[in-house]
Amino acid sequence: MMWQGLEGLGWGWLGLGLLHMVVFWGLVILAFAALLRWLGGSPSPGPGATDILKARYAKGELTREQFEQLKRDLGEPGR
Repeated sequence: MMWQGLEGLGWGWLGLGLLHMVVFWGLVILAFAALLRWLGGSPSPGPGATDILKARYAKGELTREQFEQLKRDLGEPGR
């Protein structure tokens, strides 16, 4: 008596409900993972070796010869 008028729905609705539940929880988990990645973030890369050399040369800590030698040692092409 309770199911009267609902015979056409059958087990198909159960499968559809299960599919919706899996999609919902999958989206929740993806959103949580994205939030953790965003909050954790990756540290921004610091200055490169050439940038440090240029800064030291600009401050007068290195002579031109030292600067050029260190740049060659790092594999930077010379002028």
